[in-house]
Amino acid sequence: MSDHDIRRDGTGDAVVVGGGLAGATAALRLADAGVRVTLLEGRPRLGGLAFSFQRGGLTVDNGQHVYLRCCTAYRWFLDRIGGTELAPVQDRLDVPVVDPARPEGKRLGRLRRAALPVPLHLAASLATYPHLSLAERASVGRAALALRALDPADPALDGIDFASWLARHGQSPRTVAALWDLVGVATLNARAADASLGLAAMVFKTGLLSEPGAADIGWARVPLGQLHDTLVRERLAAAGVRTETGTRVKDVTRAGGGRWQVSTETETLDADTVVLATAQRETHALLPDGALDAPDRLLDIGTAPILNIHVVYDRPVLRKPFFAAVGSPVQWVFDRTEASGLTGGGQYLALSQSAVEHEIDAPVAELRARYLPELARLLPLSRDAEVRDFFVTRERTATFAPTPGVGRLRPGPRTRAPGLYLAGAWTATGWPATMEGAVRSGLTAAGAALTELGRPHEHPLKETA
Repeated sequence: MSDHDIRRDGTGDAVVVGGGLAGATAALRLADAGVRVTLLEGRPRLGGLAFSFQRGGLTVDNGQHVYLRCCTAYRWFLDRIGGTELAPVQDRLDVPVVDPARPEGKRLGRLRRAALPVPLHLAASLATYPHLSLAERASVGRAALALRALDPADPALDGIDFASWLARHGQSPRTVAALWDLVGVATLNARAADASLGLAAMVFKTGLLSEPGAADIGWARVPLGQLHDTLVRERLAAAGVRTETGTRVKDVTRAGGGRWQVSTETETLDADTVVLATAQRETHALLPDGALDAPDRLLDIGTAPILNIHVVYDRPVLRKPFFAAVGSPVQWVFDRTEASGLTGGGQYLALSQSAVEHEIDAPVAELRARYLPELARLLPLSRDAEVRDFFVTRERTATFAPTPGVGRLRPGPRTRAPGLYLAGAWTATGWPATMEGAVRSGLTAAGAALTELGRPHEHPLKETA
């Protein structure tokens, strides 16, 4: 049997480089279709940038990761690894929003949906949202209708910044800060002025204007490592995938007969299919000549940081599982007490701070001096509590930067080299850099590979052919 025949009948080997969500997804899909798969990950664990580590007696997530009910790919992933019950979705969207500068009795607002069709499902919440004036609330409704009419896939939207569009549609700076950026910063990792209108339209149309329950929030009630490392390893092994962690790939080169060789520090693997599920700079370094028309465009895809602040109090200070803040440096605060394994009656809060280029390298002492007083303003119960621990985790390249024009830089899953595919949240998924985008990229890359291999397959997402 020739190498060409091996490719056509789908019985060849595949190597997936990268063990984050994109790589794990691609490996599982290829293996489920009967392909022999080896997954190589340079880190000592799987999970990419959504992982856990130990600090004393705590199991700490490097950052707070959430998803929405509309994230059908990540929900498929959770189901595939047996983790759905460990990361449930709230019954109905309900986000407490606190403004510490507002008068007493008006500090707390809520973004929650009713059991009504779109866009009425958010009308009552918006009408009573205390952080905007009556005129500002009315302007939001008009802007939402205009946003609903946009096509996020329109290339023209990619070159426009979201803030300019919002200003043209009557959104005041306060409205942008107290509503649009409240959601957009957390999902895009950029403020409206730095975000592509195409990506912003995709987020708001899909999450808030597609169906009533689309924006219901889900998050892991266990450490991320239990989902993205432990469970994924188990499912990969059950699917017959050979998984090697702590293994850095040095070269990906063409071999005879249309095959590939993937070299590590200890071995060289022959493969008919290779999926590069690595960050854009690492992918650029591994790409063979001619694989992309303009490979240096990958280097033009910027990155954006996320800062996570972790505070352990000696007593409970927050009664809700999470809240968001406006009029404060604090963005989103989550209760991680149970998931971390904290005992002894204290409470562990995690602050997720996106789009914070100005703070990502700030000393811990400076961050402590800034954020503990802010938490005292937001959470009165914390004023008399003792801080048992305060520490910081920093992801300096947490996501790709969703700046205007980034869409033309994001490649699809196929390359010019047969048998070589790209995956990662930074590829052309149509989504910003989210867990959903990462899983979608893995599904798309695996689907393209299986098509070339001649292996029958069906895309697991109903909305995708």
